[in-house]
Amino acid sequence: MDKIIIKGLKVFAYHGVNPEEKEEGQNFILDVSARLDLTKAGQSDNLDDTVSYAKMIKVALAVMQSQKNDLIERAAHRVARALLENFPDLDSVKVKLKKPEAPVKAHIDYAAVELELKRSKNTR
Repeated sequence: MDKIIIKGLKVFAYHGVNPEEKEEGQNFILDVSARLDLTKAGQSDNLDDTVSYAKMIKVALAVMQSQKNDLIERAAHRVARALLENFPDLDSVKVKLKKPEAPVKAHIDYAAVELELKRSKNTR
């Protein structure tokens, strides 16, 4: 199966268990990989025959900024569900949500979760 990949989408949002995370916010990074059949688009060179990654980005950003979640697991799940709901041609969506400024007493590049929702099981 073919994929549309969005890597390193930066978004400022308000997710976290600590009160200051919901008040001050922080940077997050999204990686999205969406499976779908790109055969028709590859032959036609027509945007109507694919899913616009620009529109996928708008949906992901809107979801990340529309609520304050305690867990990045919840935020990532909401992004994946919204992409499946908004783009019926997607068979599955994998979302990795990175939190580079996680409030831990250790030097890390980021903390992250990665999940995949499939259209046949998108109620997960």
